[in-house]
Amino acid sequence: MNITETPPLRAVALACTLSPSPTRSSSQLLAEQTMAALAEHGVTGNTVRVADHEVKPGVKTDMGGGDAWPQIRAEILGADILVLSTPIWLGHPSSIAQRVLERLDAELSETDDEGRMLTYGKVAAVCVVGNEDGAHKVSADLFQGLNDVGFSLAPNAVTYWVGEAMQGTDYQDLGETPEKTAGTTKTLAANTAHLARCLKSAAYPPSS
Repeated sequence: MNITETPPLRAVALACTLSPSPTRSSSQLLAEQTMAALAEHGVTGNTVRVADHEVKPGVKTDMGGGDAWPQIRAEILGADILVLSTPIWLGHPSSIAQRVLERLDAELSETDDEGRMLTYGKVAAVCVVGNEDGAHKVSADLFQGLNDVGFSLAPNAVTYWVGEAMQGTDYQDLGETPEKTAGTTKTLAANTAHLARCLKSAAYPPSS
C-alpha cells in the first residue's frame, strides 16, 4: 500500500515506567523506537510518560481535582493507534500500566450515535521490557484489557526484550538494539499501521 495515497494516521504511546522524567527508562526507549518504526509507515504522534502526570485512580473519564487523565484521554481519542509500553515488575505489568487500563474501563460506557465504543476503529500495540521472563504473560494481560475496552489488535502486536534471569542489565544499557527486537518492532509497526488504515476506511458495523 502506498502511504502517500492513504489517509494520514496518528499514534500516541504511553510509557508506563514507574520513574518520572528525567530518569532514563527502557520502556520509554522501546516506545520511542516503536513510534519511529510507525513513522516509516506515515504515522505521526508523540510519547507520553504517564508518571509525569497526575493520573488519579478510578474508572471514570474524569476523576476531578487536577486529574490529568482527561488530557491524555483526548490524545488517545484523537489518535488511530495506541502504543502501551510497560516494564515487567514481579511478573506483571507496572502499576501505572494497570492504572491506564482501569481508566480506559470508562470507555465501556462511552459510545457514538450508533452504539459503538469511541475506541472502536482504533488499534493498539504493546511494548514490554524486563530482566526476567514474562513478556508473553504481560502482553497477554494488556491484550485482554485493551481488547475489552474496544481496541483492535493486529497480528504480532507486541515487541519486547527480556534480559537473562537474575541479572541486572537494562534494555537501555545495551550497546545496540538486538536484531530480533528490532525486527519484531518493524513487524508490529507494519501490521498495526495496516490495520489502522483498514479500519479508518471501513468502520465496524453499528452495535445492535
